[in-house]
Formats: sequence, C-alpha cells, structure tokens
Amino acid sequence: MGEHDEQYIKMTQTPVQRLILTLAVPTIISMLITSIYNMADTYFVSKLGTSAAGAIGIVLSLMAIIQAIGFMIGMGSSSHISIFLGEEENEKADEFASSAVIMSFLLGSILAGICFCYDESLMKFLGATDTILPYAIEYGRYILATAPFMCVTFVLDNLLRAEGKSKLAMIGIAIGGITNVILDPVLIFGMRMGMKGAGISTAISQVISFGVLMYWFLARKTTLNLLITKIAKRPGTYLKTLKNGLSSFARQGLASAATVLLNVAAARYGDSAVAGMSIVGRVFMFIFSIIIGFVQGYNPVAGYNYGADNMRRVRKAFVFTLTTGTVLMTILGVAVYIYAGDILNWFIGQDLQAVEIGTKALQYQCFALPLISITVLCNMTYQAMGKPFSAVFLASCRQGIFFIPAIYMLPYMFGITGVEVAQPLADIVTAVCCIPFMIHFFKMVKSR
Repeated sequence: MGEHDEQYIKMTQTPVQRLILTLAVPTIISMLITSIYNMADTYFVSKLGTSAAGAIGIVLSLMAIIQAIGFMIGMGSSSHISIFLGEEENEKADEFASSAVIMSFLLGSILAGICFCYDESLMKFLGATDTILPYAIEYGRYILATAPFMCVTFVLDNLLRAEGKSKLAMIGIAIGGITNVILDPVLIFGMRMGMKGAGISTAISQVISFGVLMYWFLARKTTLNLLITKIAKRPGTYLKTLKNGLSSFARQGLASAATVLLNVAAARYGDSAVAGMSIVGRVFMFIFSIIIGFVQGYNPVAGYNYGADNMRRVRKAFVFTLTTGTVLMTILGVAVYIYAGDILNWFIGQDLQAVEIGTKALQYQCFALPLISITVLCNMTYQAMGKPFSAVFLASCRQGIFFIPAIYMLPYMFGITGVEVAQPLADIVTAVCCIPFMIHFFKMVKSR
C-alpha cells in the first residue's frame, strides 16, 4: 500500500474524535509556540520602555499583512488539496501545492519591496506616535527583510496540515520559535542591541522555520510533491487558490486593519494606552491561537471526507469541534479574567496606566471568548468545503463589518472604555451572525 492510500484510509476511516485530536494537538502546539515567541518579543522589548512596547503593537499589524498573504495562499490551496486527496486526485494536489509556494514567495517579495521604500510613512500610517516611530522602523525593517520566507512558511505549514502531517508542521514552527526565545535576551540585552536585536532574532527564527518545513518536502517525507515541473502554467489554478483563500485574507487582512485602527484610537490617550492595548493583543493572540489550531485539526478531516462524499463524518467532526472548542474557550476565559492584572503586570508593571487600561480590556474580551469557537469553525468549514463567498463574509465580520464601526464610534461615546470594549462587542455580534450559517450547514450535509 502506497503513501497516498495509507493517508486516504487514515483520513476517511479513523474515528473522527481521535483523528481530530491527533491532528489538532500538534497544530495547537505549533500555534502556541508561534504566539510564545511573539510574546517573548513583547516581554523582552517592553523592558526597554513603554514606547518600545508600543512599537511591537505597531509592527504587529505589518506582520498581520504578511501573514494574510501567506494564509490566503496556504489555506486557499490546502482546502482544494484536502478535497483532491479525498477524491484521490493526487496530481492535481501536487500542482496546487507547487504553485502556491512560488506564488507566495513572489507576493511576499513584492510586498517587502514596496514597504521598504515607504517605511517611515508606513509606520506612521499604522499608528506610530513620534516617540514610538524610531523603535517601529528599526524593528520593522528586519520583519520586512524576511517577508518572502514568512509567506512561504505559512504556505508550507498549511500544506502539511492539509495532508494530515501536522506533526511535521509543528516541528518546523517549534524549532524557529525556540530559536527566537533563546536569541531575544542574548541579542537585546547580552549584546546590547536593543530593538535591533529583537528584529534580528525574529528574522533568524523565521528563516529557520522556513528551512525545516521545506526540508520535509525535499526529503520526500510528505504525501505532496513540490516540483518545478508541477507549477501551473494556467492562471485558473492561481485564481482558484486566491478565490478560496479570500476568507483567510479577509480574516488576517482585517486583523491588520483592526490593529491599525485600534492603535490610532488608543494613541489619543498616549503611549501607555498603545502599549497596554498592544500587550492585550499579543495575549489574546496567544489564546486565539489555541482555537485556531484546534479548528485547523478539524479542517483536513472536513475537506477529505467532503471530497470522499462522507457527510456523516463531516457532520460528526463539526459537532465535536464546536462542543470541545466552546468548553475549552470558556475555561480559558474564566482563568484569564481572574489573572488579567497579573498578566499585564508581568509585561509592563512599570507603567501603571498601561496596566490599568490593558487589564480592563483583557477582562472585557474574556466575556466574548466562549463564542469564538462558532465564529472560527463556521468560517473554516465553508472554506474547507470550497464555499468562498460565504467564507469571505464570515471572515469579514469579526474585525471588519462589526469591529470597524465599533472602534470609530465607541471611543467618541465612552472614551478609553470604548477602545477597550470594541472587539468583544464585535465578537458577540459575529457569533450571533454565524448561527444561520451553522443551521444551513447541517441542512446541506444532511441532504447529501
């Protein structure tokens, strides 16, 4: 029995709960490691002062743009790939995978080139104050230098998960993350490089993750084959990838836009507000990565079995993921609410105003945390089944359709409290909006 056949049997016959957990645990770990090394940057840089901590939040929105491109191509191609593998169309799967890698590198290079030319204007546009600007430019230049590799890394990560090799994805991300955590204190403080050291550390870790993930494909440890001869010559392949990846781009791109608007709104209240909200963003990203990782463990299961026309398994996978995810997010919400003040003190205890603003914002966010599961799951389900328009709408709700009006209006009505509550209110409305889509999904899979 060949590699393709063994993987097909595993994805279509292994008990659903066990299969999702097997795929989700390594994915969650890799997502957490990514969040941890992002938080490590925040922690060590915050020791350089409030303005330096604020710069991390500014550059976070830039990283979200890079991530948006990588995830758009990675998830846009991987959703098709899971279905192709479920249909046993392996040649088509290889074509989409090879084309996704080259497309992500080219788009990442174009983005980096444009941003390098306008770095100072870009950082101001992203919400940097005059005191934050020098730190943001210094850190951001190293992020831009590795943007092409970051884009490809996100694609390779998604390709491995699409074929059910989430452990290999975890190892690649973990090695890069551990490298960053080790290098941060050495370069920032040991070699007295300050913000420059944080940027170099992050850049090195991203290139290492890229190298490890690419090795798995070159060493034939994967079901998919990345070959120059497999790169599509027809525009249709690229258009299908981009079309199906629009929901990921909307989700990540709007996350970047939301961060910019949040920084601009917080900047009216000074560097302490920007720093406090930036740290909340990093902490919540850490929590959010858990449910994203869990649902990404579900995604290939849904895609494979949808392609194999096994709707009973698709429905069962959805129910298990929603129930487990909601319970997990509720537990985390209670824990973070209780220790919100301690978390902010750990990062930036020297600025009491930043701690106060960040603690309230984090606690408000905890009220909406149990509802995040249905939001992420509905979005990724429609994407996994190749329903791009519904997926794009759902992806646009949380940090676009509902958040943008909230962050514009609420601060004028309630001051800094409006900044703190804008995202949780948007989360609650988004979850309500997902209910009709969930009902439609159950009707759709029941009819087949």
